[in-house]
Order: sequence, then C-alpha cells, then structure tokens
Amino acid sequence: MYKMKKFVLYLFILLYFMSSVKVYAESYPSISAKAAIVMDQETGRVLYEKNPHEKLPMASTTKIMTLLVALEKGNLNDIVTVSKRAASVGGSSIWLSPGEKIDMESLLYGLMLNSGNDAATAIAEHIGGSVENFIEIMNQKAREIGAYNTHFVTPSGLDIGIDDHYTTAYDLALITRYAFRYPKFAEIVSTKEKTIPWEGREWDRYLRNKNKLLWIYEGADGVKTGFTNKAGRCLVSSASREGRRFIAVVLNSPPMWEDSMKILDYAFSKYKPYKVLEKGELIKKIKVEGGKENSVSVVSERECIIPALEDEKQDVNLEFHFPKSVKAPVEKGEKIGYVTVKIGEEKICDVNCVALKKVEQEDFGYNFQKIIKNWLKVLNPS
Repeated sequence: MYKMKKFVLYLFILLYFMSSVKVYAESYPSISAKAAIVMDQETGRVLYEKNPHEKLPMASTTKIMTLLVALEKGNLNDIVTVSKRAASVGGSSIWLSPGEKIDMESLLYGLMLNSGNDAATAIAEHIGGSVENFIEIMNQKAREIGAYNTHFVTPSGLDIGIDDHYTTAYDLALITRYAFRYPKFAEIVSTKEKTIPWEGREWDRYLRNKNKLLWIYEGADGVKTGFTNKAGRCLVSSASREGRRFIAVVLNSPPMWEDSMKILDYAFSKYKPYKVLEKGELIKKIKVEGGKENSVSVVSERECIIPALEDEKQDVNLEFHFPKSVKAPVEKGEKIGYVTVKIGEEKICDVNCVALKKVEQEDFGYNFQKIIKNWLKVLNPS
C-alpha cells in the first residue's frame, strides 16, 4: 500500500513537471538564431532573450551605429565627394563613382535601404576625416551608450579577414534603442522606397529597403538587415503597436524573418501596457528652506507606461529618491528627485520628478511683512 502511494505521488509530480514544461515551451518561443533579444524601446526592459550577451559578428547591422554617428556628428546638407576607396568597396552598393558629389542625406538613405558599403565608407571619410578615425568615434559611442561588449572595425560590417568586429544581441538592441531618440533615424529606417540623385545620369537612383518586415509585419517600422558568411543572416527589426515600440535582434539566424516575427509576436501577446504614473501626477511635497512658501509640490515629469505580464502588475512598486528639503529659489519644472519603477526587485525605469511651481527666495520685504503679520496676530488673537 505504501509503495502504491509513493508511486502515485511520483507519477503526479512527473505529470505536473511535464505540463509545466509544455506550458513554458508553448509560451516562450524556440528559435533558430544563435542569439536574440526583444527590448522595449521606452523602458529598455528585456522581454525575450537567447544568449543575449554572446559576442558575435553582426554584418551590416553595423550600419545602425554608422547612421547614429552620422546624425550626431554630420550635417544632412553637406555635399560629400566620393573617394576612390569608397567607390571601390565591395559587396552591396549604391554604385558610387570616384569624384561623384552627393548630399549626406542621400548617402544615409543609401546606407540603410540598399545597405551600401560604398555609402558607409564615404560617410565615414567625410565625417571622421578617415575611416579609421570614424571607427574610433563609433567605438567611443558604443561605450557611452553602455554597449561594452561591442567592437567595430569597419563602418559597413564587412568582416572578411577580420575577427574582432563583433557585438551582442543585447548591445545591438541598446544601440538601436538609443538611436530611435532621433526622429530622422526613425524616418530613414522605416522608409520602404526612395529615389536619390545620381550625378552624371539622366535618372535618379532607386532604393528599396531590404527589410521585408516593413511590408509583411503589422506595425513594423525598422531597422536593418545584415549578412556575411561569417555572421550569417542577421536582422534588427522594430514594430510599434498601441503607442509602444519593441526592438528585436536576431544574430546568425537562417530563418531571420520567421524568428523575428515569432519573438515579436510573443512580446506583443504576453506583455501589455501598464500605466504606472500620469504626467504631472503629484508624488509628494518637499520642504523649502528660505522660501516664500514652506513647501513645493513635486510631480512626475512624464507619463510612465511599462510592459508587464498580467501576473506582474501586482508586483509593481515605486522607490522614491528625494532630498529632505531644497533651498529657495525653486524654479517651475526644476528637477527635485526621481522615482524608480520596479517589478519585484527588477528595475524597469526611472522617472524624473519636478517642481510644480516656482518658489521665490525670502527677501527683506517678505520677512518684514511676515513680522508685521505675526505681531498683529499677537495683538488681535482670534
């Protein structure tokens, strides 16, 4: 009898374990990519990951950083003179010729839509003075963003005979998330088709974006494909729905379209927007020293909506980071502190909190009036 009960108990545990594994397998996608990630653009929260910190070559997804640096350091209206070196770069191209003059903005579209390696080199030479100097800027920017497991050797992603050109799925998502703060970046990477000038020809260059998710995936709005024999097929993609954008990265993924759609589908279906704070929501009052008012109301600077699983919403909590007091004068909109939004122990984001109104500093006239008012109260107690 005892053995029978023991057998039934073991059987129950086994069946429970198998059902749990089945549910997990159905909910968390299995993909072919060697490394992958989905990141929420607003908060940076990771919603899906597979080997996210493994260093891998990334082919032409490199050009995301090339575009970012160009937007920060370059001028869209600059006229670039194409060098022999740029015109002779192999691989995907927008067919630049030595000595050709073309505006920077057109080069950026050629960089991202047709994945022009010649465009990447021309951009690097114009902004950096040389490709090598531009690469230094790219690596410096990666460190600034926090992409510490990334190292660039070329502005195009060509890696023949190169072993130390690499990134991680996590770093590439970080770089892309950072780049989306620039409206021009979002505009370029979401463009499906474009014509740009072709000096010396009677017709313009026609560019067509290689990212086919822009045509076939709901809400797709970026960003870059890549392929080399060493890196395999790579894709950084993004999609926006209901006011939120998710960034997906797959590295060395033979079915990169299918893998990307699968993990984006997972993120959109499982993680729903949860409003934590309204813009202008009262957080607390802070004591003001030496002011015409004793305290100032502090409000959230922006709305805070986070992606959360249904059963995580009950675990959302706030940590407050404020001084005990501030000294007058206090300007309206001045940052006073911030709130950290967490789910359990996982930090999701910080939200700055600002003064709701101006509090002026005490002066002689104010203090004199204050003394008179207090004196009158003594003489005429109510």
